[in-house]
Amino acid sequence: MSTTPQSGPVALVTGANKGIGLETVRRLVEAGHRVYLGARSKQRGLAAAEAVAAQFLELDVTCDASVRRAVAFVEQADGHLDVLVNNAGITGPVRDPHDYTADDMTEVLLTNVVGYVRLIHAFLPLLEKSDAPRIVNVGSGLGSFGLFHDMDRIESRAGTPLYAASKAAINMLTARLARLLPHIRINVADPGMTATDLSGGEGHAVHDGTDAILTFALGAPGGPSGTFADRDGALPW
Repeated sequence: MSTTPQSGPVALVTGANKGIGLETVRRLVEAGHRVYLGARSKQRGLAAAEAVAAQFLELDVTCDASVRRAVAFVEQADGHLDVLVNNAGITGPVRDPHDYTADDMTEVLLTNVVGYVRLIHAFLPLLEKSDAPRIVNVGSGLGSFGLFHDMDRIESRAGTPLYAASKAAINMLTARLARLLPHIRINVADPGMTATDLSGGEGHAVHDGTDAILTFALGAPGGPSGTFADRDGALPW
C-alpha cells in the first residue's frame, strides 16, 4: 500500500466539535497530523476547527449521503486516510426500565453502532491506501461484562442500559473486524468517566479521557489490534 505525499498523516475524528472529540483533534494536530474535524453543525464545527487548526468536515454519521460527501472530499484532497476515530455518540434517554421503547434503542444504535459501521465501510478504501492504517472506536467501560460484574467499579452500577448495550456491540464489532482485517490496527478506547456533557461534567479532565485514544492512534506500526483499553491499560471485555 502507498500514500499520497502529504505533510503529516491524515486523520478524521467524528463527533468532534466539543468534548473528547475536540480534544482528540487538538492532540492529533499537536502530534503533526492533518486532521478533519467531523461534526453535524457547520457553525459549531467551523468554530471548533479554527480553534485547534483543523479542517472542518460536515458529517452526520447517521446519513449515507453525508458520509459519501465526506469520503469524496477526503479522497480528492488527500487520496488516503491514516487514522479514523469513531467518536460520535449519544447516551439516549435514561428512564425507568418500564419505559424504554424500541424507538429509544433504535435511536441509540443508529448513532453509536450503525454510525461506526457506516464510517468504517465508507472509509475503508481510503484507509487501505495508508501504509499504517488504524481505526480507533471510542467505547466505554459500560459495555464491558467484566467490569459490570466487578461491584467495586462504577460501571457495575450505572443505569444506562441502552448506551451500555451499544458499547458492548462496539466491543464485539471491533474484535471481529480486527481479526478479519489484520492489515489495519483496530482497537477500542475507553475514555473513562470524563468531564463532558455526556457525563454531566463529572469525571477526570478531557485530556485524560483522550489518552487511550491517542495511544492507539499514534502507536507504532505493528502495534496491538483487537484490544480494549483505557488510559491505565487493558480492560476486560
